[in-house]
Amino acid sequence: MKMNYKALMGAVAGLALVATATFAAEITGAGASFPFPIYAKWAAVYRGQSGTSLNYQSIGSGGGIAQIKAKTVAFGATDKPLTPKELNAFGLAQFPTVIGGVVPVINVPGIAPGQLTLDGPTLANIFMGKVARWNDPAIVKLNPGVNLPNRAITVVHRSDGSGTTFILATYLGQVSAEWKADIGADTAIDWPTGIGAKGNEGVAGNVAQIGGSIGYVEYAYAKQNRLAHVKLVNRAGQTVAPTVDSFRAAATGADWAAAAKNSFYVILTNQAGAQSWPITATTYILVYKNPPDQAATADTLKFFQWSFEKGDQMALGLDYVPLPDTAIQAITASWKGIQGSGM
Repeated sequence: MKMNYKALMGAVAGLALVATATFAAEITGAGASFPFPIYAKWAAVYRGQSGTSLNYQSIGSGGGIAQIKAKTVAFGATDKPLTPKELNAFGLAQFPTVIGGVVPVINVPGIAPGQLTLDGPTLANIFMGKVARWNDPAIVKLNPGVNLPNRAITVVHRSDGSGTTFILATYLGQVSAEWKADIGADTAIDWPTGIGAKGNEGVAGNVAQIGGSIGYVEYAYAKQNRLAHVKLVNRAGQTVAPTVDSFRAAATGADWAAAAKNSFYVILTNQAGAQSWPITATTYILVYKNPPDQAATADTLKFFQWSFEKGDQMALGLDYVPLPDTAIQAITASWKGIQGSGM
C-alpha cells in the first residue's frame, strides 16, 4: 500500500511522541500575532498528546525577530520573511507554517460584512489620509447603491513592529506608486494618519470600539471579533472576498522547491488569478542553524512536524490554508541543516 507523504510523517511523528511523552518539555517562542490563533490551537492539542507545552508570546514580528536574535526563545515568529543575507548574518534558518490573509476591517454603522468594496489605490489613499470620509467620491464610485455616511474615517494601525503591517504595506506599495515612494514596506512604518494599537488583538479591539474606523488584521481576528470585513478588487480586476479559497488561489503559483533554495522567501501579495485575495501571505518560524539549546530546537521542530501532519483541519477551521505537501517536503528536508534536529 502506498503511503502519502503526510501519512508517513504522521507515523514517524507518532513514534517520536511515544518516545518523548515521558519527558515533558516546554517550548518557548515569541513573535507574530498573525498566526497566534492557530499556534494556540495546535499547542492545546499537542500538549494533550505529547505532554509538551508551548509558551508563545504574541508580541509582533519585530519582537519575534529581536527575541530569537537575543537567544531568549527557542524560536521566533515573523510574517516578514528575512532575506538569505539577513539569515546568514545571524546563523538563522526560516520556514513557513501556514498561509493566511490580511483583511481590512471597518466599523461603519449600517455597513454589513462584505457589503463595502475597495480597490488597492483607494485603500492606499485611506491609509495615507487622502480619502478621509466614508462618502468620498472614490468610495462611492466603487459602491453604487450603498448608503455611505458623511463620516470621518479613523485609521487604526499597528504601533508595534508587525509583519501584518509589512504585508499590508507591501501590497499598498504594489498598487500605489505614491505609497511605495513615500512610505514603503517594513514591520514599522511612518504612518501618515491614524492611531496605533498593539498586535492584531489591539487593532481588532480598537476597530470594534471606534465608530467610523478602519484597520487591518489577519482574517481569524476579524471572525473572532465579528468585525465587518471589506471586499477588494484584485489584480485581475475581480471583486473578491477573504476566504480560504481566495487565500489558496493566491498561493497556487508559489514554487516551494525553488523557494527552498532562497530560504523560503516568498511574497504572495497582489498575485494574478481571478479568485486571488490580494493581501495573502505566509508566516514564518526562525531558529538557529547551530542552536544554543539543541534539545529546545529539536522540540520546536517536532511540534511543527506534528502540526504539518495533524493540524490541517484545525488550520482550515480558523481560515488558514495549510501548506501543500511539496512545501512540507522542502521544509523538512531543510531541517537536516539544523544541528541536533535529528532529521
